[in-house]
Amino acid sequence: MAQILLADDDPSVREFVKRALVHQGHSVISANDGNEALTCLESQPFDLMITDVVMPGLDGIELSERATAKCPEMKILVITGYADQQQRAAVSAGGIESILIKPFTLQQICSAAANALDDY
Repeated sequence: MAQILLADDDPSVREFVKRALVHQGHSVISANDGNEALTCLESQPFDLMITDVVMPGLDGIELSERATAKCPEMKILVITGYADQQQRAAVSAGGIESILIKPFTLQQICSAAANALDDY
């Protein structure tokens, strides 16, 4: 069982992803945005962070960069519905393992998380 931090400003996406990952046996902590996710990173270790790219305040790319500096061993999976943000995430120095494009299925998010946690 992995400890997963999920950061997404869309409550329906957060719930969809959280339910899928909990069903797979993982422990999932949800954050409403990047700043809340940073606070979570201060309080406990995580094996994987899943973050949306486009969020108010601290976006997923900047969150990934800060998270990597704080927790270099943590894997990062980015989700986005915007093609231009996909390219931005791909060239980021934020330690991003992989990028998943919205909309995605339960199987796709579970597979992407499993792949990111492959060494776990």
